[in-house]
Amino acid sequence: MKLLPLISIIDDDASIRAAIGNLLQSLGYVIQTFESAEEFLRSDQMDTTACVVADVNMPGMSGVDLLVHLRSRDQRVPFIFITGFPDERIRARAFSAGALGVLIKPFDKGHLIACLEQALRPGDETADP
Repeated sequence: MKLLPLISIIDDDASIRAAIGNLLQSLGYVIQTFESAEEFLRSDQMDTTACVVADVNMPGMSGVDLLVHLRSRDQRVPFIFITGFPDERIRARAFSAGALGVLIKPFDKGHLIACLEQALRPGDETADP
């Protein structure tokens, strides 16, 4: 049986990490969870992560700051953001940095799955705000 790609979930809320992790594992994805952007950066998962699902607002480095940091290091892993605080400026900054989606909590699991499928489609790194 072929394993699906590794999805890294970064959120300071343990219940969100668990909910998204359980959903993606039920679909057969391999997941790794992180409490912060800094924890992700310290991990050995950056090079094997096929997609990041991250909260926008976290203590320390925000999700968008993490994406900007990785892009500055020429790392092109796809990002999908989730947030409980919709803000058009942050949404615009996320898409400008290369995010594939910004989902507002609570979000429909179908929207997350659609974004994830887009992120994992070979050769498709473009965002569609």
